[in-house]
Amino acid sequence: MVENNKYHNASFLNSANKISATIYSAVNSVTQYLYLKENNEWLATENVKLRMMLPSNKIDTTTKSSLIKDTLFNQQYVFVNARVINGTVNKRNNYLTLDRGYNAGIAPEMGVVTDKGIVGIVKDVSPNFSTVISFLHIKSKVSARFKNSNYFGSLVWEDNNNPTTATLKDIPKHVVFKTGDTLVTTSFSNVYPENIFLGTVKSSEIKPGDNFYTITVRLSTDFYSLTHVYVVKDLLKEEQKQLEAKQDGN
Repeated sequence: MVENNKYHNASFLNSANKISATIYSAVNSVTQYLYLKENNEWLATENVKLRMMLPSNKIDTTTKSSLIKDTLFNQQYVFVNARVINGTVNKRNNYLTLDRGYNAGIAPEMGVVTDKGIVGIVKDVSPNFSTVISFLHIKSKVSARFKNSNYFGSLVWEDNNNPTTATLKDIPKHVVFKTGDTLVTTSFSNVYPENIFLGTVKSSEIKPGDNFYTITVRLSTDFYSLTHVYVVKDLLKEEQKQLEAKQDGN
């Protein structure tokens, strides 16, 4: 009937073609799914390779330091750039982690500063990282003086709830100063260079029976936004320490 009748022949061929197309479509879908799985795995592998190449997944081992050769004056300090990768500001004893270690010349007891002020002192060092005792630490203390005079005292961090201020002590009550005066580091520090900006006078008082001011200082360093810092290497530090050690033995 199909062979001798054109109508039935056409209908049969159309039906057969539809069935074949459906089967081919199903087979193609399964094949594409299998290939899609393989392609997805390949793409995932390639994505891993590409992601591993991203700068954020690598440690930058390049180190920039400033060393100035001068025929008249010896270079005393070298500054090594570093990035803050971890840290706290709201604890009683705060620490920072830097992405530089002894491979970059970092060593314990080196000072850490920014272009705005002091940050802290290097504590422990590994090949590629170092931890820093923040100035926001109960044991932190730095020698500070008024920029417009030679009067100096000790700057300490006492308010655990406020990382923006510190207290300047040991300033006699006869010293003249005013709110807004600038404070900088002194030459007595064996950690920081002299004249590093520390902050400005916010307020002051003399407590009853005391001969010294209690001065609140607005810190120049914003510890909330620290990203890049400089580690200070004192090239003459060991020479000074060895000489002073001889005096202690006398």
